[in-house]
Amino acid sequence: MGDQIARAEDFEKKAEKKLSGWGLFGSKYEDAADLFDKAANSFKLGKSWDKAGATYVKLANCHLKLESKHEAAQAYVDAAHCYKKSSINEAISCLEQAVNMFCEIGRLSMAARYFKEIAELYESEQNIEQAIVYFEKSADFFQNEEVTTSANQCKQKVAQFAAQLEQYQKSIVIYEEIARQSLNNNLLKYGVKGHLLNAGICQLCKGDVVAITNALERYQELDPTFSGTREYKLLADIASALDEEDVAKFTDVVKEFDSMTPLDSWKTTLLLRVKEKLKAKELEEDDLT
Repeated sequence: MGDQIARAEDFEKKAEKKLSGWGLFGSKYEDAADLFDKAANSFKLGKSWDKAGATYVKLANCHLKLESKHEAAQAYVDAAHCYKKSSINEAISCLEQAVNMFCEIGRLSMAARYFKEIAELYESEQNIEQAIVYFEKSADFFQNEEVTTSANQCKQKVAQFAAQLEQYQKSIVIYEEIARQSLNNNLLKYGVKGHLLNAGICQLCKGDVVAITNALERYQELDPTFSGTREYKLLADIASALDEEDVAKFTDVVKEFDSMTPLDSWKTTLLLRVKEKLKAKELEEDDLT
């Protein structure tokens, strides 16, 4: 590893020397770019991630001098992938540079892809608000490029995080829209009941029994097969438990569903919120009697 880092430093020195010397018609930038590329690779092999990232940024600058924006953007992406191992903030900053360049040269599907990567980095840092912003940007770009599956994946992330932040209406709109789109696609049809279940759980979190009942009627119109599913039964039974303010019934209904179709942590978290509200209501009622 020490050998690799020594080689990398040697390549880097040579590259800097090229830049400070004279060169005809941009050739010094081409030569320096070649050396910076070798230096960055050697830093990578030596697992010196910060130095590798910084060297890829120098490589990007050489490509910009040569007006090769695509290569510059790619160098920023390479820098970001090195910085991921040492500094998430630097990685995000490099990906943003790359995205700007991909937008300038009209490579919008590449921009969409790296917006998604930025979102995932924010997600890994538990920065949910920023993750939402970038998943939304990515979804917009994928949608414009008609890459519907990727757009929907990003939208589902937005809906999932919005619900975590108690922005239930935003989640409902997204899940219902994806369900509507999926109905017309033979490959995606099977997922409709899952999207409607997610939308319904967000409705339950809002705690308005009338709104939940109306939503269930709407979902039935949207997909006539929905009322025959266990997902529909779960939502209808929970709505009825809320209406009756019956915590025991709520618990039984959820337990029964979970025993056949295990609930993921997102659904469990939201349903626990519904249960807490229901318990609080029950306590209020007890205090009044």
